Amino acid sequence: MSDTPIKKRSFGDSDRKITIVGLGGEGVLRSFGKEKKAQEVIETALDLGISYFDSARAYSGSEAYYGLVWTRRPQDRARIFQTSKTGLRTKKEALRELDRTLLNLGTDNLDLWQIHDLRTEEDFQTIAGPGGALEAFIEAKARGKIRFIGLTGHYDPEIMTRAVKAWPIDSVLIPVNPIEGNLGGFLTSTLAAARAKGVAVIGMKVLGGSHYLIPGTGITAELLIRFALSQPITLVIVDSEPRAVLRWFKLQPRSLITRS
Repeated sequence: MSDTPIKKRSFGDSDRKITIVGLGGEGVLRSFGKEKKAQEVIETALDLGISYFDSARAYSGSEAYYGLVWTRRPQDRARIFQTSKTGLRTKKEALRELDRTLLNLGTDNLDLWQIHDLRTEEDFQTIAGPGGALEAFIEAKARGKIRFIGLTGHYDPEIMTRAVKAWPIDSVLIPVNPIEGNLGGFLTSTLAAARAKGVAVIGMKVLGGSHYLIPGTGITAELLIRFALSQPITLVIVDSEPRAVLRWFKLQPRSLITRS
């Protein structure tokens, strides 16, 4: 465990506190056949004190990689915040996929299950309509299979804002970076709607796909993470490559690693 704990914030209006940085589901975790390297990444994050772990059914072998770790280290699974996502839009399909997710992860519940990648009006109507995926999320929460309901999207801030206002969600995952700050939408209307409702806000695409990291500009990963965490959000998730985890959270960001 890191000598100096990473700062924590409350997850929305709940009493659960999680670290302000979480392990993202991209990089080596979005692969197949890289069990050793994936486990090293997950265990590095644990050793650094990170408590939020991102995954999705669409992320290749990601869930299964976590399952390899949690079945060996159940005490760590009990103290962290494990998430996953489904992109399926009907109740029946989503519930079936949740069962597969739990099996992959080697756990009987999720801390956060997210409606993945909301994009269009058709998506909105199907998910929220009779027999839609939103019914699966509500049922899973009532049955104790999940603790929180989340929503993710990076396509249309207007649709996302409508869903935040209308749906019984506990968190929203949106892009948080300087370009989004200039464009508005996600960091104006969606973020405002989430805060007004007490919904946790999770920042993704913090490095803008690394397009900002051009030599000679003075823009660093640490600076972009600082920008994201200066917004009124709950946490950021970042790339899962081992060297990135070590660089961002172990070697550089002393001011991000601070006691609550």
